Amino acid sequence: MRGTAASLWQAIALLPAASLATQKPDPLSYVNPLIGTTNGGNVFPGATLPYGLAKAVADIDGQNTGGFGMDGSNVTGFSSIHDSGTGGNPSLGNFPLFPQVCRDDELNNCKFRIGDRKLHYKMSSVVAEPGHFGIQLESGIQANMTVSEHAALYKFKFPDSKEKYPLILLDLTDLWQSRQNASISVDEKPGRMVGNGTFLPSFGSGSYQLHFCVDYFGAEVHDTGVWVNNRAGTEPKQIYVTRGFNLFYLESGGFARFKPGSDNTVTARVGLSFKSVEQACGHAEKEIPDPLKDFDRLVKATKKVWREKLAPISVKPGGADTNLLTSFWSGAYRNMISPQNYTGENPHWDTGMPYFDSFYCIWDSFRAQHPLLTVLDPHAQTQMVQSLLDMYKHEGWLPDCHMSMCKGWTQGGSNADVVLVDAYVKNLSTTIDWELALEAIVTDAEKEPLEWSHHGRGGLQSWRKYNYIPYLDYDPLGFGTNSRSVSRTLEYAYDDFCLATLAGGLGRGDMQTKYMHRSMNWQNLWKKDQTSIIKGQDTGFKGFFQPKYMNGTWGFQDPIACSSLATFCSLTTNPSETFEASIWQYLFYIPHATSSLISLIGGDEAFVSRLNFFHKSGLADISNEPVFLTVYLYHYAGRPGLSAERIHQYIPSSFNNTYGGLPGNDDSGAMGAFFFFSVLGLFPVAGQNVYLISAPFFEEVAIKHPQSGKTATVRTVNFDSAYTNLYIQKATVNGKPWTRSWIGHEFFTQGWTLELTLGKNESDWGRKPGDRPPSWTS
Repeated sequence: MRGTAASLWQAIALLPAASLATQKPDPLSYVNPLIGTTNGGNVFPGATLPYGLAKAVADIDGQNTGGFGMDGSNVTGFSSIHDSGTGGNPSLGNFPLFPQVCRDDELNNCKFRIGDRKLHYKMSSVVAEPGHFGIQLESGIQANMTVSEHAALYKFKFPDSKEKYPLILLDLTDLWQSRQNASISVDEKPGRMVGNGTFLPSFGSGSYQLHFCVDYFGAEVHDTGVWVNNRAGTEPKQIYVTRGFNLFYLESGGFARFKPGSDNTVTARVGLSFKSVEQACGHAEKEIPDPLKDFDRLVKATKKVWREKLAPISVKPGGADTNLLTSFWSGAYRNMISPQNYTGENPHWDTGMPYFDSFYCIWDSFRAQHPLLTVLDPHAQTQMVQSLLDMYKHEGWLPDCHMSMCKGWTQGGSNADVVLVDAYVKNLSTTIDWELALEAIVTDAEKEPLEWSHHGRGGLQSWRKYNYIPYLDYDPLGFGTNSRSVSRTLEYAYDDFCLATLAGGLGRGDMQTKYMHRSMNWQNLWKKDQTSIIKGQDTGFKGFFQPKYMNGTWGFQDPIACSSLATFCSLTTNPSETFEASIWQYLFYIPHATSSLISLIGGDEAFVSRLNFFHKSGLADISNEPVFLTVYLYHYAGRPGLSAERIHQYIPSSFNNTYGGLPGNDDSGAMGAFFFFSVLGLFPVAGQNVYLISAPFFEEVAIKHPQSGKTATVRTVNFDSAYTNLYIQKATVNGKPWTRSWIGHEFFTQGWTLELTLGKNESDWGRKPGDRPPSWTS
């Protein structure tokens, strides 16, 4: 182990962590929802059920993309719906509540606007566990919250004071302050607040409407009313606000003041619905019928559901650090926060079947998150696949990104294609309509939408004519961000490979041949004499992808541009010919034909040399998903032991049990999935029935398949928790020798046992050409 990694293990070992029990421990004792709440992880750390709509947490004015962050900033409210791990603008966080005590019980002394009311929180007061989030404001107000599927329950405990009538306001806003219009009506006697608002998706187009229903319990209502900016009144009892002159953002909402009982506590129940106020109230009343008694019941029920979801996993740590266990279980936990089950909540169509939304975004999640759900929760993954096909039927294309019932932006290729084909090659379910899936993927491949920024692919006319996406393409058929010609070419090529795979499986031989041929279009952007210079020094490597004009002449993008050695590139800032990664990084994105890439580069040794330089020079961006597979590509050059070395470069240095324990946006759990598979010792090649085998981080891990009931086990011989034995010497499957460096999904569904004998030095295991992962050559 490298010295930096060893010292980090020692440092994080000093953090609090649960001790191992002699029996199988409670997995929830190893779930830390606060991992990734700083350093841009943007995780949602609050109370939620698996895939639940209701997600309650304190919202802050710091790192608040997921609502809350452990950055010591200010709490601005408590809201009940969020997305997790996303980048860009904060997502959701609608209709926050905020409790306060107003000086002298004078309404004019209350603080309503966000900038005036916000308060620091006590770092030591934060409690985050599955099903429960608690925090104390510096004002002394203690807030605890839990959830049902569509509703949240809050307990606000006020400190003793001479003031008798504490106030709770509702703000007609969201975290991004994207509200276009909103209304609230307050019932004078019970204090019930109902209303709705129209908001913008944080990474998409269009708008969505969300409805709320808030009831209060455990205290007498003193008075109610509405507020605008920093003034409030008890008349009228309703208000409607829009964007004003020059889109001026008006802060407004409703309030209620209370006379609490002896416990100084006011309980608030919040129901939410994307369809109607009536449905929001109905959810709350049905799911939380007795708010003063339901809090503990809900916490207990939520924990029970989470235990059931994590129950398939069992671990024999073999002395591995307890913080590693916490990161492992927490990664599995975060993968079941989003996408979210919005069944019955879609206002655009309702087939009566389960409906999932918040695919935010598939460009991030197809590589590891959806493959992990296929292993741990195939039932939910099946419903997600069926939801994607539902979107195709009603919107005309598969989404690449979809949130808040809105179309998101497309970041690269049509990556839902990969999710569908990954499900197909792993025999996810017999209930999926694979003919419809083929139709949907062919639509992506052949029919260009008018606005391909939303879904599908742009530049298809050029794709068919030139066999690449040209730099500064002329595309009068559709409209999108005319950039990313290199990364889109590579992604379209792999999407076509996935299409060929499905076509072949369904007996469409001609279609399989056509798209397999197109899957090699990536070669057309290979410039064999292109060099790369860093700080004036030639790296010594020649041959890189480069943008190409329609006339066949070359453009230029510095191979290190869009890397950490240069500047970040995205859709909106500094658009380039690669998306959120450099040409150096996209060099390695040929998942179906890596052997062809190796030949193009100059053979195994040349390929390994490039990979080593990429990962050691600072060019590899472990904070973003395109880098994931590059950690394991040594397998394709017959050097799986080097993949094991590389994994330990990033774990635990970039993935650990700390608040900043993720290197970048978790992206609906993608970072957690990378960590989980890496620790397990099996990493998926999404879209193929392939898991790359490496040395696990535990002595033994077993996963019971939720549908077949059979248990798959990865077991090691000569495991040592200091990780000096990184190299597989030999392997057996069900007791028989296994020389391949990869294995199929049957391992999980049929409950095989993979036993790996480890040693201190690299061996010949997995090195022969016939033992390497499958790779297509034209």
